[in-house]
Amino acid sequence: MASAFHPLLMLLCVSLPLLFTIHGSGSLAECASYTSIFSFGDSLTDTGNLYRLQGSGLRCGHPPYGETYFKRPTGRCSNGRLVIDFIAEALGMQTPLPYEAVTGHDAGSGRWGANYAVAGATALDDTFLEEKGIVNERTNLSLGDEIKWFQHLLPSICTNITDCRDSLSKSLFLMGEIGGNDYNHPFMQGKSLDEVRSLAPLVIGTIRSAVETLLEYGATTVVVPGNLPIGCMPIYLTLFQSNNAEDYDPSTGCVKRLNKFSEYHNQLLQMELNRLQQLHPEAYITYADYYNIVMRFYRSPSKFGFGDRIFSACCGGGGPYNYNASSMCALEGTTVCEDPLLYVSWDGIHLTEAAYRFIADALLEGPYAVFPSALTADQLHKEQ
Repeated sequence: MASAFHPLLMLLCVSLPLLFTIHGSGSLAECASYTSIFSFGDSLTDTGNLYRLQGSGLRCGHPPYGETYFKRPTGRCSNGRLVIDFIAEALGMQTPLPYEAVTGHDAGSGRWGANYAVAGATALDDTFLEEKGIVNERTNLSLGDEIKWFQHLLPSICTNITDCRDSLSKSLFLMGEIGGNDYNHPFMQGKSLDEVRSLAPLVIGTIRSAVETLLEYGATTVVVPGNLPIGCMPIYLTLFQSNNAEDYDPSTGCVKRLNKFSEYHNQLLQMELNRLQQLHPEAYITYADYYNIVMRFYRSPSKFGFGDRIFSACCGGGGPYNYNASSMCALEGTTVCEDPLLYVSWDGIHLTEAAYRFIADALLEGPYAVFPSALTADQLHKEQ
């Protein structure tokens, strides 16, 4: 059965039909009754875990990170809020605390959710990657560790199997984005595209396993984002800079083969999620199409208020794309743009708050959530 693209707003309003009542305005906060949010992933979602683990050793823990909204570094690798912040706000909830902060609270604090994402985290285990000659210099934590953290916090969320299934069925789970660093690290270390491509099925299998673990504990609503179009990012435009016009997409200016690779990852992920959905028809497993949301920024930047330096980082150490691996954002000698609202990229690797806001809005209200193949559009409207 074919998958269908719809607003995530619609899914969140029907995934717990006994708990949700839709009012005329279509506000997500009005129709949703989630009690908690649990999120996993890397620096696209980390709201302070690695900051608490590494302190001053983390670049994202220094100004100008956080300057736009929080007016201080929070551990978010952006100038402000992330997609998770905007989704929580739309639900009328607070952003879930980082796991490292939750564990410092009294028992029961995990019942309101937690963010297990860690900047630099990979899907694949660190030891496995090292055997492949791939080194993660930022952290040795992986998705498996984040799942262990979830399991460790579970006793503060629920007391028995029945209680867990009840509590987790009322929770929203965000699985990612995760997997990007499994590719970033080898690319940065000189691995070929073919070598990196061979990791994709393993990465997808690990994500699937993590989602399945959550479902077994009682999760019923899981949103799984795909990979971003890495061929448009300053870090990759710098690394794969070429004088051959054939290497670039004429409609966007992005590196074609890298975006094709992102599409490959996303296709594998969607196929695996569809298989998982068929095994768990009681659940709502949704693919979040980050790739096509972000591609709109590069095809029509002015439509979103972005300026003419669409491929440049707001904060960086110079170069054609204001990205310099030896002079990265927050290090001495780097500069910050006057208006981050005009930029998609914050530091060459991560996006600006403006870009994350557009991603969240498009996901919630636009046709960028791929509903499970087991749930047709007719069934969806019937649920409402």
